[in-house]
Amino acid sequence: MRTCVYQLLVALSFTTIVFARSGKAQEVLQQKISLEVKQQPVGKVLTQIEKMVDVKFLYSSSLIQSDRRVNVAADNETLAAILDELLLPLQLQYHVSGRQIVLNRLRAPAEAGQQQPVRITGQVIDPKGVPLPGVSVKLKGTSTGATTDANGNYGFNVPALSGILIFTYVGYAPKEIEINGKHSVNATLESSSTALGDVVIVGYGSQRKESLTGAISSITSKDLNGVHAGSTVSAGLAGKIAGVSFRMSDGRPGASASIQIRNMGNPLYVIDGIQQDEGQFNNIAPADIETITVLKDASAAIYGMRAANGVVVVTTKRGKLGSRNTINVNVYRGWQNWTRFPKTVNAYEWMVGKADADVNQSGHTAITQAELDKWQAGTETGYKSFDWYKFIVKGNSPLTQANLNFTGGSERINYYVSATHLDQNSVLGREFTFRRSNVQSNIDARVSDRFKIGAQINGRVETRDQPGVPGGDDYWAARFAILRNRPTERPYANDNPNYPNDIGHNTENWALQNKKLSGYWRSDWRVVQSNLTAEYQFPLEGLTAKGLFSYYYANEIMNGHEYTYKVYTYNPADDTYNVTGGSSNPYRERRNRTILSPTLQAQLNYNKAFGKHTVGATLVAERIKRRDLSTYVHSVPTLNQLPLIYFSTMDTYNDYDNTEARLGYIGRVNYNYGGKYYIELSARRDASWKFAPNKRWGTFPSVSGGWRVSEEKFFSGISKKAISELKLRGSFGRMGDDDIGIGAYDYLAGYNYNSSTVILDGNAVIGSRNKGVPITNISWFVSQTLDIGLDYALFNDKITGAIDVFNRKRTGLLGSKYDILVPSELGYNLPSENVNSDQVAGFEGSIAYSGKVKEVSFNIGGNFSIARPKTLRTYKPVFNNSLDHYFNSREQRYVNAFWGFESAGQFQSQEQINKYPVNVDGFGNKTLLPGDIIYKDLNNDGIINDQDRRPIGYGTGRNPILNFGLSFSASWKGFDGRIDFSGGGGYSFNRNWETRNPFQNGGNLFADLYNDRWHRENPLDVNSRWIPGKYPALRFNDGGHSSYGRDSDFWLTNVKYLRARTMELGYTIPKNVLSRVKIERARFYVNANNLFSIDNLKNVGIDAEIVDDNGLTYPQSRFVNIGFELSL
Repeated sequence: MRTCVYQLLVALSFTTIVFARSGKAQEVLQQKISLEVKQQPVGKVLTQIEKMVDVKFLYSSSLIQSDRRVNVAADNETLAAILDELLLPLQLQYHVSGRQIVLNRLRAPAEAGQQQPVRITGQVIDPKGVPLPGVSVKLKGTSTGATTDANGNYGFNVPALSGILIFTYVGYAPKEIEINGKHSVNATLESSSTALGDVVIVGYGSQRKESLTGAISSITSKDLNGVHAGSTVSAGLAGKIAGVSFRMSDGRPGASASIQIRNMGNPLYVIDGIQQDEGQFNNIAPADIETITVLKDASAAIYGMRAANGVVVVTTKRGKLGSRNTINVNVYRGWQNWTRFPKTVNAYEWMVGKADADVNQSGHTAITQAELDKWQAGTETGYKSFDWYKFIVKGNSPLTQANLNFTGGSERINYYVSATHLDQNSVLGREFTFRRSNVQSNIDARVSDRFKIGAQINGRVETRDQPGVPGGDDYWAARFAILRNRPTERPYANDNPNYPNDIGHNTENWALQNKKLSGYWRSDWRVVQSNLTAEYQFPLEGLTAKGLFSYYYANEIMNGHEYTYKVYTYNPADDTYNVTGGSSNPYRERRNRTILSPTLQAQLNYNKAFGKHTVGATLVAERIKRRDLSTYVHSVPTLNQLPLIYFSTMDTYNDYDNTEARLGYIGRVNYNYGGKYYIELSARRDASWKFAPNKRWGTFPSVSGGWRVSEEKFFSGISKKAISELKLRGSFGRMGDDDIGIGAYDYLAGYNYNSSTVILDGNAVIGSRNKGVPITNISWFVSQTLDIGLDYALFNDKITGAIDVFNRKRTGLLGSKYDILVPSELGYNLPSENVNSDQVAGFEGSIAYSGKVKEVSFNIGGNFSIARPKTLRTYKPVFNNSLDHYFNSREQRYVNAFWGFESAGQFQSQEQINKYPVNVDGFGNKTLLPGDIIYKDLNNDGIINDQDRRPIGYGTGRNPILNFGLSFSASWKGFDGRIDFSGGGGYSFNRNWETRNPFQNGGNLFADLYNDRWHRENPLDVNSRWIPGKYPALRFNDGGHSSYGRDSDFWLTNVKYLRARTMELGYTIPKNVLSRVKIERARFYVNANNLFSIDNLKNVGIDAEIVDDNGLTYPQSRFVNIGFELSL
């Protein structure tokens, strides 16, 4: 259209409004249209555009020569892109004011130098067209830039419409685009491949995955989304990372798993840059975790003295600069049941088994057939079976967890604030509870273009509450009650709940587990950790300084008050309840423990590219202190009602004040050439308070390198579609460990006080003892780790994975120099010294496949690891003879081999027993019966004794030698599903105590021992014929019998298992539905954890991951949860 000069001048006077209304201008320019014209005048084309979008062009016809003919071909392109294509070749530029677009000529360079800064705008999206918030956009060679907002838009001033814009975003490949005179520059960022493009957190920094030279694996928050299984985050690691094993020593609410890396021992945990213990790691709310990275080889050496067993590095979530403010809610409700527990017999079966055992041991029984008939009928009073399992274990015990978090950011400040509450009851009932509330707050502020600061606060309040009964762990009491109470006994006298029954043969009557009756035990933790960070970018490109101060505070108050109580026996003759026992020993205890730990870090980083050469360097100084104060008081109160502790009733008082201090200096240099050759050198100089001054310092260096073979020219002949990435890497490092079993100041002579403090007659008696010879010759355990690995990606990164071979050798393990003697009159021995060594060697691998079939996207992954420790050297082993050497030498042997007897079948008849030439039971075979175990006489001396033992299995109660994991996930439209498996093998379960010995401690009888035993057809008749079975004939609580008292391969199981760790099905409601109610995202899900296990311990009733010898450990629970996620 034509306008007069006056109109043009008026419009130009308002062009400055553009800068204040950049958001409106961006909205105008992002309108998409389709237009195709050939050899049409510019003025006519502009008129046509005005009709398609609501804009007005202001220009002078003579100035822009509107009769010039142009060609335009645009298909659903933005107005900005069309104007750039149309006007730039004509040396024209434009400014936007509201919905008016002013056109004029591009100024000459000299004239442009006098211009005010020009505003440049644009939008950044992903390949699917989804806007990307938080993308960094910078003018190359300057610090000028901006961050995209929630809609992916950005805008900032540049000196001129020339130069190059650099777009960077975590998880996406960086991109450079020339401005070339354009006012609007849009960018589409491509996702980095799963094999190479991710940024991985490493020690004191981060690296892109393609540049890693160590054995480093990581998982993200997406991998932890399915962790809806209760109290700890460690369950989220099971089966997900090659080389990481997961072990649950106890499944009670709030219990944490033990994690080991390559079976090397307990790793170091680093949470947001601060070294922590396993308990702090397991009590992070899973919803607050962004990434978990595992350093498995010499890459851990940068953490020095505590990194010998590997490092688990955790980063919590943060908001993104320029992202929209979002409220996220995740709530689930679950129900839990024990995965597995040994089954016991009913009352009739118990009586038959008891009669059977009596006859087997003495040839007769006092039990009559009439009694057995009554127990079998179960109708008469006094002859009814009682199921202790059903009485104690409550099905579908509830679990609830809720998380609420707020996240977002402006161009200067980003934040993440989260609160999580977990409420979990035990399957033992509502009086056994675990409660935990977590708070996480991460705030970062960019004070200037070069300086930013951050503050992190995380804390938790945790409560464990349960009844208290004198004499031990009340969770253990439940399993004792199930396995040791007979089904012929009942919890209440005459079934009257007001009178707990007196069960004379043991004290495990579950009716006493009642806070009002027997007392309570409660532990409360209050934990807060605050981190303050600062980072400054120097004018020298690539040089930054960082500082961190952290303060950790934890306080525990434990209170226990266990009452006196009475138990009764019912007398049916006069319908009375007589007191025949109970507890007359009241118990009151309290512990107050406080942990204080400040950490200070100063760090200098440099990273710079010089053509094809890239150099990086890191220098760190770190100081860590820890003070652990604890006071414990025990008293014997006179009354149940008063929970107070008076000095006159105290019998124990202990006070501890332990201090730790560590100091470290760290250096790292890395270099890469052309993205093909990588090398990294690091060293750490550490000091520990544990050692004598001349042994205090240790130096721990490492070196690693990588070669991306796929980037070589000679590799170019191989299609990238077939092999898109191939990298060889290797590492070697030396790491220390100050966890060597000595205390602070053991290198000084003197006395240890307060090692035994009691209250006698109202007076505190403080014990002391001579410390012995000062420990001045002990220093670090030293680990040398070698790893050789291969990273690969195939078929355009659809298949990715890694293979590693590793060897860790430790020297300086403690051992006694037994050949150096001191007089016994001294009362102590010489201290141990660094004289022994061991080794862990193995290999591991992982593979993952990502694919899509029509609208179904899916991922399949798997990993495995094999690692077995071995003793290399012990101090001057001396043996009496070759047999002594065979049984007792540990050198060059695998650790934790299980020794026992080899079985050769079972006796089939009394005649076979009478003729058997070997003395099996040590009594001339007089205690043997058909079905008893035959042992191999390996040394042919005619008697079975300890000289016939051999290695028959792996260690018991240990981490598996073989660990593996499998995962599958898929999504279709709004539906998503996943299933994760983990498994293991190469460890043993040895049946013992209750699981092996019938009627252990006079208690219950395992169902499988009863159902499949050798027994007489008539249990009351000693001459009745024998019926064969799997297990030996029963004896009553006779753990010393040769069939039950010896560890052998008959009772040993080399365990193999596959567990369905997580199964989840979810549905996300479409956005077009949610937009009506202003909800960003809504997802509903059903989740199950520990759903089933395929293993070879099912017949025993033992959980394959919680392995002890008697089946009394609290097993893991099976969880079924339903929940929802909302984003607002």
